[in-house]
Amino acid sequence: MGVDLPNDKQIQYSLTYLYGLGLFRAREVCEKVGIDPVTPASEISDEEVGQIAALLERDYIVEGPLRRQVTQNISRLREVKSFRGIRHRVGLPVRGQRTKTNARTRKGPRKTVAGKKGVKDLR
Repeated sequence: MGVDLPNDKQIQYSLTYLYGLGLFRAREVCEKVGIDPVTPASEISDEEVGQIAALLERDYIVEGPLRRQVTQNISRLREVKSFRGIRHRVGLPVRGQRTKTNARTRKGPRKTVAGKKGVKDLR
C-alpha cells in the first residue's frame, strides 16, 4: 500500500499506520485473514502480508483512494458553496465549534491588532 509498517509492534497496531484503518478494522482484517492480532508484525510471513494487502484492496478503501475521495468531497462542498464548503475555504471550524475563543488549530496563530493603549478618555 506504500506504507512501511513498524515491525516491533503487534500486527493489530501496525495496521493502524495505514490511513483509514483504525484498531477495530485492523482486528477485523486480522480475523478475516486468520492471523492472531497480538503476533508481532516481524513474525508475519510474506504470504500473509500478501493476503492482507489483497483483502485491503478488495474490501476496504484505504490510503491514496481514501485521501482522494475525502479531497473530492471537500471540493464538492466548496463548489456548491454550502455552509461547510465556505468554512473549509475560509479556514474556520466546520462542525459548529465556537470561534470566539479556541479554534486556534484552524485559525492559525493569533494576529494581534493594535489597541488604544494609553489614550485617555476626555469626557
